[in-house]
Amino acid sequence: MRRLSTIYLLIFFLFLIALPSECAYKGGLTYSIPVEYKNLSESELNDKAKLYYHNALKLKDGEVNSDMTNALLIYSILQNVNPDNPVYPVKLGILYDKIGKDRYAKGGFSRAIGVDSSFSDAYFYFGEFYYKRQLYRSALRYYKRAFEHSSKPSYDLYCRIGDIYEKFGDTKSALKYLKLAKEQSPNAELDNKIKFVETFDGKNSAYYNN
Repeated sequence: MRRLSTIYLLIFFLFLIALPSECAYKGGLTYSIPVEYKNLSESELNDKAKLYYHNALKLKDGEVNSDMTNALLIYSILQNVNPDNPVYPVKLGILYDKIGKDRYAKGGFSRAIGVDSSFSDAYFYFGEFYYKRQLYRSALRYYKRAFEHSSKPSYDLYCRIGDIYEKFGDTKSALKYLKLAKEQSPNAELDNKIKFVETFDGKNSAYYNN
């Protein structure tokens, strides 16, 4: 029975891509599936997805246009073409996060981690998801996992971890990560941040219990 269901799904998918254009519905979005995509290689699809993705990130949060829906569409196709590539679900997670589809965003990051538990970007962007929502304890948990799996942690990762430790009043840990960020990319704004933390009175810290 399970094998028969799989065959029916495959036939249904082939039927869809054989049409000039059909509608796909996911995450509350409806968009067309251009027939041309079925004739493209994974690398060609990826090139198209990157272009739409780059433009979609310029949109205001919650805004949806053709760049956003095309990016979501092609990365969904790529995810099915190559389910072992964790980049595709991460990209989907980032896009769904941007338009406020929380369940789909978390699903993308979780899927990427399931595909490759050492993929640091999946943890970092999961951390970003929680950071945007001021759920700092959850954010820190994922940022630290990203740090553990990064051969070369990014400036943004150092700054995020340092910032959260500052919010928790842990100035020693905050300074550790902020100074690591400074080693990677010195700048005046970060210098001022470090000076502020160094003179910070822990008693006045804002604690977050999320």
